[in-house]
Amino acid sequence: MREIIFDTETTGLETKLDRIIEIGGVELINNFPTGRTLHLYINPGDRKVHPDALAVHGITDEFLKDKPSFAEVVDQIVEFFDGGKWIAHNANFDIGFINAEFERLGLPPVAQEHVVDTLALARRKHPMGPNSLDALCRRYGIDNAHRTKHGALLDSELLAEVYIEMTGGRQAALGLVGIEASATIVEIEEHVVGISGRPRPLAPRISEMELAAHRSMVASLGDKAIWGRYESKSPDAAARAS
Repeated sequence: MREIIFDTETTGLETKLDRIIEIGGVELINNFPTGRTLHLYINPGDRKVHPDALAVHGITDEFLKDKPSFAEVVDQIVEFFDGGKWIAHNANFDIGFINAEFERLGLPPVAQEHVVDTLALARRKHPMGPNSLDALCRRYGIDNAHRTKHGALLDSELLAEVYIEMTGGRQAALGLVGIEASATIVEIEEHVVGISGRPRPLAPRISEMELAAHRSMVASLGDKAIWGRYESKSPDAAARAS
């Protein structure tokens, strides 16, 4: 299962007016990070960064002047997310902006069934809260001391750790480690024990009377019986023939 943990930073809070200026994403396959990430800064055109938004993420109009437009990077975004779930904290906010940008370019919106909101997951798992990203990092012992301002890639990386914890991914990893360790032990044991011939064969466990009765039964089965072929190749039969 492919999932993309992502976050956006914007010029403000108005979905139809404000623009995305940063997007970050972290790829998970079967609840484990692959190391593949996406991180883009985006020029919002004539829309200026609102002072309140600037206080949150610190991304200035001057910094964004030479960055590509959303239209110039949309193919990278679509390719990175293709076939995966869109997972964000308070996802309605981020998906609202993504879909507004897609609409401007005539692209189809992200369908709701492809979206997972980790804030909703956290509220179900921890109904007494708090459930902000910082609070969840503290709850799960994830170091976020370097998060002095919001940043799309940093927040995505932190959220990926939180999401793995919330969905039991780390326990699954421990289980896989145990399986690998067991396989190693078995391999070592097989190598140490090995298979070798006995220096002295074991004594027969059947009597001569039982053996004679078996031969009589085999003879009654006819020439095409499987037991007859086995008997003809056995050392005992060769000894009798000599």
